[in-house]
Amino acid sequence: MGLTAEDVVRLFEVDARARKRLAELLVSEPDIRLAMINAILRDVATKSDLERVENGLRSEIKSLEKSFRESIESLRHEFLEHRKEFMGHIENVNRSIESLRSEVFNNINELRRDISELRDRVSKLEGAYTELTKRIDDLDKRIDALDKRMDYITKISWILTGSVIATLIANIILRAIP
Repeated sequence: MGLTAEDVVRLFEVDARARKRLAELLVSEPDIRLAMINAILRDVATKSDLERVENGLRSEIKSLEKSFRESIESLRHEFLEHRKEFMGHIENVNRSIESLRSEVFNNINELRRDISELRDRVSKLEGAYTELTKRIDDLDKRIDALDKRMDYITKISWILTGSVIATLIANIILRAIP
């Protein structure tokens, strides 16, 4: 059985004196010493290159951080502008809703007054004969129709209010998209 390279390495690991002697032999050879010096210089040059790359990366990271902060600040400013504009739209919508609400309530109050007047007239006519009874039936039908119209008006008002709000929201969203 022969001696392998692995066996030789193990022997050098065990024997410190033999390792030292091998190093002295290798260093005393000019060609080997030159090869070792070149390898060490390449390693030093690589460390210097790494330091330059590291410094460049640090500089680039700082530049990116600054750019990122500026972008965030710009986005924050833009967001605040859009928010201000959006709040103005909301205020306009609220005023429009309040105006519509006031108008609807006025119409409802007018309809209620009309209904109240009709009821007063009906109560005065209660004692009348058949002809008066027919008129009362006709007035009751009118009142029912007015109630239905009132419900219809209320539904339309809510639908219109929802449409106005949806339109305003859609406009806001469309303006917010670049």
